[in-house]
Amino acid sequence: MRAVQCTSRLRAQKEHPNEEMGGGGHRGEQLGSGESGSCAQYTWEEVQKHNRRGDQWLVIERKVYNVSEWTKRHPGGRRVLAHYAGEDATDAFTAFHPDQRFVRKFMKPLLLGELAPSEPSQDHGKNAALMEDFRALRKQLEAQGLFRTSPLFFILYLGHILLLEALSLALLSTFGNGWIMTILVSVILATAQAQAGWLQHDFGHLSVFKNSTWDHVVHKFVIGHLKGASANWWNHRHFQHHAKPNVVKKDPDINMLNILVLGNILPVEYGTKKLKHLPYNHQHKYFFLIGPPLLIPLYFNMHILQTMYLQRDWVDFAWYLSYYARYLTCYVPYYGVLGSFVLLTFVRFMESHWFVWVTQMNHIPMDIDYDKNDDWLSMQLKATCNIEHSAFNDWFSGHLNFQIEHHLFPMMPRHNYSRAAPQVRKLCEKYGVKYQVKGLWESWCDIVRSLKKSGELWLDAYLHK
Repeated sequence: MRAVQCTSRLRAQKEHPNEEMGGGGHRGEQLGSGESGSCAQYTWEEVQKHNRRGDQWLVIERKVYNVSEWTKRHPGGRRVLAHYAGEDATDAFTAFHPDQRFVRKFMKPLLLGELAPSEPSQDHGKNAALMEDFRALRKQLEAQGLFRTSPLFFILYLGHILLLEALSLALLSTFGNGWIMTILVSVILATAQAQAGWLQHDFGHLSVFKNSTWDHVVHKFVIGHLKGASANWWNHRHFQHHAKPNVVKKDPDINMLNILVLGNILPVEYGTKKLKHLPYNHQHKYFFLIGPPLLIPLYFNMHILQTMYLQRDWVDFAWYLSYYARYLTCYVPYYGVLGSFVLLTFVRFMESHWFVWVTQMNHIPMDIDYDKNDDWLSMQLKATCNIEHSAFNDWFSGHLNFQIEHHLFPMMPRHNYSRAAPQVRKLCEKYGVKYQVKGLWESWCDIVRSLKKSGELWLDAYLHK
């Protein structure tokens, strides 16, 4: 079915597709200048044809945009937009952009038109009532002030991280660098690093300041100077995860580089194709050797350096170097250069265990599949679960025990998740969407059980299909 359009606009787009439908030229500016009165109308069938690299349309609040060229300049990375090509991206757009009025200035040149009046607002047969109720819930939570930050919370949180850093130096200065003191200092530094990881996550999601510019600045300071990592690397990777969690080929967090096979679908595919990069039926055992201990000290560090070099991201590289300059200045007097790097490696080793168990307890045991084009609420609830609320669980996980609320509302300050949770749960119950809450130990055991089940599915397919 062809889109219903004004004849002159249709002819212009056919004759000059790269000019009229591109990313910000003079013609694009003219195209966007008539956003409110645009007469071009499209069907979902037409929109869904444009879902390939170099030809990508998406819909936001019934407006149709051509983001084919804009993907190269999108601050969140090109892949996030590509994940929604040919789809309705309204809820994802709302979830990730705090100042929508500002963002719409960049969207105007990309506007093609809007959905035809006969077309529903929802694509792929999504539940319109559920989506409307979810958006109403978001407005209700905003009216309740749950998207407003408590400055004291984050001041104290940053303070306790800096206090831990200072405590490690005070202990070394007072008691020396014996084995017992070194182990204690390592635990303290690993705790500071883990907590700084949760804090940078807050700033990365623009959930602290009213002005997102300050979030970006402080994010670079926390992840760069306090942790020795890259803000842009984190942004481009993490927002893909939020945009399509546990979706094969779209969520980088489930890209296990053929080391693990996750969920129920991929193991069978690997087995059927006779792929055996590792003995996956034993992955629940070797996970303990190559997962928690190596993710941060080996894979993340290599990937961060590679990304900064390939993208020529010298600003993040300067922040990265500032961490090591500070660290070596503080610890070389006690351990020397080699000893300081050995200490840091041990700290990263412990932090990596902490990070892996906390971040994966909400996701690996959940549904992992190809994109089913679910609505925002259903997609996030399939891929996430919560861990029981307690003061320790909240602190230990950086409030990521409220993974459901965090995924639904990534810009919500985390100290408000517990207040939002009952209202989210009520909405899920209304529509029969499973809202899952586990104990901390149970969730860790589920990671291993899930890996074991996936390995067995692979072996069965490998031997019999």
